[in-house]
Amino acid sequence: MNTVLSDHTTTEIGTIQIAPEVLEIIAGVAAIKIEGVADMSGGIVGGISEMLGLKSLTRGVKVQIGTAETLIDIYIVIEYGYPIPEISRQIQRSVHQAIYSMTGIHVSAVHIHIESVHFNEVGESTIQASIE
Repeated sequence: MNTVLSDHTTTEIGTIQIAPEVLEIIAGVAAIKIEGVADMSGGIVGGISEMLGLKSLTRGVKVQIGTAETLIDIYIVIEYGYPIPEISRQIQRSVHQAIYSMTGIHVSAVHIHIESVHFNEVGESTIQASIE
């Protein structure tokens, strides 16, 4: 998105407008800080960007700004062994709070999409042994 938020603040010396990319960065940083989040999922486009060396702080975050609401979709890779519902709730709270405290913008919803599970080396060998 290249547009600025339609809701802006006017002060005595000018206006303040926040680009949607700013919300994406704030949401991405807030999400990746939660223990149990292995990575943000960028999908095919994110993978191509990484191969080209264009790693972005907005990877795995989509912001939709409507006239009455702001929606955030976050696509993550979770660490194996962490409780997905609890981690998801922590991400929702963290993203909602970070965006509001930094911008004053109320987020209507934070949707979490678990795209994959990351297995560390110990987890992989434990799983392999339990399968056999």
